[in-house]
Amino acid sequence: MDQRVILLERLALAERRVAEGTRQINHQYRLIAELERDGHDTTDAINRVIEFLETQELRLHDRDLLRVELEEFQD
Repeated sequence: MDQRVILLERLALAERRVAEGTRQINHQYRLIAELERDGHDTTDAINRVIEFLETQELRLHDRDLLRVELEEFQD
């Protein structure tokens, strides 16, 4: 298979993972707000969003590396 096609497929997967991560993070923030509003402990929910944010940083880094690799490949 063409290396460019492989890079494009990997980039598309990375973009989907970033989008899913964003959805998870937004959902978790909404959950934290609901828990706070209802007077519940938010410790676990906050710890989880921190984990989501750390994972998202890795996803973004991987996606950005793929973008650079694709640009270099096209030159």
